[in-house]
Amino acid sequence: MHDHERAARQSLIDHCRAMNTSGLSLNKSGNASLRWASGLLITPTGRAYDRLQPEDIVFLEADGGCPPGQLLPSSEWRFHCDILQAFPDTNAVVHVHSTHATALACLGEGIPAFHYMVAVAGGDHIPCAAYATFGTTELSHNVLAALGDGVRACLMANHGQVATGKTLAEAYTLAEEVENLARQYLLARTLGATRNLSADEMRVVLEKFKTYGQQRSDH
Repeated sequence: MHDHERAARQSLIDHCRAMNTSGLSLNKSGNASLRWASGLLITPTGRAYDRLQPEDIVFLEADGGCPPGQLLPSSEWRFHCDILQAFPDTNAVVHVHSTHATALACLGEGIPAFHYMVAVAGGDHIPCAAYATFGTTELSHNVLAALGDGVRACLMANHGQVATGKTLAEAYTLAEEVENLARQYLLARTLGATRNLSADEMRVVLEKFKTYGQQRSDH
């Protein structure tokens, strides 16, 4: 295993350990993947993250084929593969059972435009994918449907959330943002109905988000 690949595998482990430390996902729940060579690297199923070694990370072909001699991949390998195939600009997927996002998903609800930061996920709301049994083709189809039109994250009914990014760090950060927004939204709802932003305002916000944050200068 070359140093570059070992570093990529270790990065997956580090981000999954951060899930546990931050509370984004406890114990063995959640999983993550990273586009690699002709396929992807993904966390194995049923293994505690604090015990993982780079050799334990599983390589899958783009169609989900698993070369022999490896641990079994995450039970959610299917939607990881399908997301990376469907969205060429996406290189990483993070799936977590974060508390507030999962609570909202258990109501079958997404996150509306109660706050302009909802645009961080690429749309004017963060949708909730319809429920299907974990690890199934149906669940993958539902997640892909929720992630269309530039939306980079969604809740998953009675399950959790999934976030994507050009890098693993970007996908992980987005998962944190979605959890924070879910927490704020649920808290606001305990005080009453939220005053959601209009579709017109969210279009303005989404346009401004194209140049949000630090931008590289060519000068």
